[in-house]
Amino acid sequence: MGPNGAGKTTTLSMATGLLRPDAGTARIHGVDVWARPVEAKRLIGNLADGVRLFDRLTGEQLVTYTGQMFGLARDEIASRTADLLRIMDLGESAGIPVVDYSAGMTKKIALACALVHAPRLLVLDEPFESVDPVSAANIEDILRQYTASGGTIIVSSHSMDLVQRMCDHVAVIAQGRLLASGTVAEVRGAQTLQDRFIDLVGGRHHAEGPQWLRQS
Repeated sequence: MGPNGAGKTTTLSMATGLLRPDAGTARIHGVDVWARPVEAKRLIGNLADGVRLFDRLTGEQLVTYTGQMFGLARDEIASRTADLLRIMDLGESAGIPVVDYSAGMTKKIALACALVHAPRLLVLDEPFESVDPVSAANIEDILRQYTASGGTIIVSSHSMDLVQRMCDHVAVIAQGRLLASGTVAEVRGAQTLQDRFIDLVGGRHHAEGPQWLRQS
């Protein structure tokens, strides 16, 4: 968690091999992301913020293509693609080019691509942004089943409710620095998570709004 510009997306991009760091290392299940990038990326399902999709493909073609890149068998790809499109409520949109998808639909097809090769680690940058509540609930169920079976998820989110409801551990960063980390209860302490977050990152303005904005 962190305010806008805190470095969340940059950190996740460096940790998953999308952005080369100036220093330091990143390992996924013991595999060095930068020394052995192909091997490391096979372990990761990445829903990255701001990374463009091949959006001239249809939704079905995009998930299929992603499965092919990970070396899955043709029959397996077809079965998994059908499952993911159904789970994401994109069955009726499977033949539509992704460029014509809404923001929420684009987020869901990107998540389907991240899941198709059954990775050991999911890295999700704002996975529920622009997603409708029903789809969000369905995706949350999928993610809970994934972690219950032994998978690990790292998620970046501004949603305090999401973090408290789904996460075991939380880290708060601002201006590229780690301010607090631990279980949700440890970081929150005696406060609400939102109040603790604001105390850590600062920036809340208690002044009244401008005079011209008042309605009476």
